[in-house]
Amino acid sequence: MREYLLVLLVAATTTYLLAGLCRTIAVRTGAMATVRSRDVHTEPIPYYGGVAMLGGLAVAFWLALQLPFLGRHASVAHDASAVLWAGLVICVIGVLDDKYDMPALVKLGGQVLAAGVAVLQGVRIYWIPLPDRIVGLDDASSILVTFFFIALCVNAINFVDGLDGLAAGVVAIGSGAFFAYSYVLAYEQELVRATTASLITVATVGVCLGFLGHNFHPAKMFMGDSGAMLLGLLMAMSAISFTGLDSSALPSAPGDILPALLPILLPFAALALPFLDLVLAYVRRTRNGQYWFVADKQHLHHRLVARGHSHRGAVLLMYAWTAVLSVGLVVITLSDEPYAVWVVGLALVAVIVWSTRPLRPVDALATPEPGVVTEADDPSLMKAGPHDDQV
Repeated sequence: MREYLLVLLVAATTTYLLAGLCRTIAVRTGAMATVRSRDVHTEPIPYYGGVAMLGGLAVAFWLALQLPFLGRHASVAHDASAVLWAGLVICVIGVLDDKYDMPALVKLGGQVLAAGVAVLQGVRIYWIPLPDRIVGLDDASSILVTFFFIALCVNAINFVDGLDGLAAGVVAIGSGAFFAYSYVLAYEQELVRATTASLITVATVGVCLGFLGHNFHPAKMFMGDSGAMLLGLLMAMSAISFTGLDSSALPSAPGDILPALLPILLPFAALALPFLDLVLAYVRRTRNGQYWFVADKQHLHHRLVARGHSHRGAVLLMYAWTAVLSVGLVVITLSDEPYAVWVVGLALVAVIVWSTRPLRPVDALATPEPGVVTEADDPSLMKAGPHDDQV
């Protein structure tokens, strides 16, 4: 555990320090999130937070491979290299988009290219758990499923990155839950692939925490597409690398498929609201005769703010949903105590009550938060984020 904590601290510290440099570069090169009618921020904010996160990830991985426990496994070094190369590709695509606002299809092509880099190095989904059995995938199916899964996670994070600190916090919580599960397997079962997943997830938590120092409301900089797509890739890669282990090694009681399902379910649990938002956006825009990537102002986090939640309140509420779903799933799986389900259930009820409690209308707020334009200022505003609805 000490090695993982060291990796987390180094990832967080490096990302925090690099973010200041990247912010300066963004200002000097004009890579700024300009103020649009659908944005929350009221003055241009610099991008390139994703570059800082990639730097923090690289330093954390390099350190991990020098440590006596993490550095002794060849497969950990191999997968870490694959993740870094794929992350570099997708981060470069994101930086270009932050600067030049590239078409959606070009960004999708960049995501496919990054997924291809990972697949060519053997990091792909090898099996899929079903309710009654675990199915191994042939090469063609494995590659297709891997490409789809990476694109899904990347775009889910891109969609949810609409409020200060939202995407980084959600990914940090989800990755932390995944780390807890993979660490238990790595420690108790001595599974090297679980060690790889533990390294990816703990480093992801670190870069997210480091970046939040610059991004929590009021944000000093944005991660941009370079960061949102990188975090989505890391969420996907942690689950994908996990499926490289022999599924028979997963702890499971007879007839209990949940431990085998968990590596695939955890990214969906952590990103449940972003995935739901992605589906609702697709349905909504299709019904309106629009392309699914055309921006609108009706994302879940926009609706929370429009209902009267403060900027930070909406973000913390989505943090709570992520924690209950992802951490709760891990607690239920790993705990032998029957009351674990009841504790998670009570937490879920508490979050539901928090989400549905009566609020004052936004236009009734006498003093909006500094830097937030409310519907009282612009009735048509629905609080869209700086780079929502981009593939």
